[in-house]
Amino acid sequence: MPADALIGGVEGVGFKTAMKVLDKGRLHIAAASTGAATRMLNDALHYAVERKQFGQPIASFQLIQGMLADSKAEIYAAKSMVLDAARLRDEGKDVVTESSCAKMFATEMCGRVADRAVQIHGGAGYIADYGIERFYRDVRLYRLYEGTTQIQQVIIARNMIKEASE
Repeated sequence: MPADALIGGVEGVGFKTAMKVLDKGRLHIAAASTGAATRMLNDALHYAVERKQFGQPIASFQLIQGMLADSKAEIYAAKSMVLDAARLRDEGKDVVTESSCAKMFATEMCGRVADRAVQIHGGAGYIADYGIERFYRDVRLYRLYEGTTQIQQVIIARNMIKEASE
């Protein structure tokens, strides 16, 4: 291959360049997961406030409150991770570990929020009228894009071991 056809112009750094693209993609998936989880939580919260059982909104039940609170806390943690990793990337730092952590946590969190949102909606969570059923199906893919959760675990652990060995 002629030297002027090299992407980036330097021979032997293609893998490193590809990994930087993956870091950006992982941050994007983490941000998208956080946004989807926020939407699902908002939908579940509004449903819980409006839906009445035994003469009161289901939002007044402690188990529903627990699911709402867990979802809010996990979304906050994921958003914080995404913002921190993005800031580090903007500063030109290596964010392989941070982007993998954010992607792994945010996508798994999104799945848990989807589960809770369906649970809060009850049987209505399975019908198209509320949209939660669509999110429930769609957000499963986030755990696969840009490397599965298990791949993120390997990347994170390898980087930890590498840093500890230096």
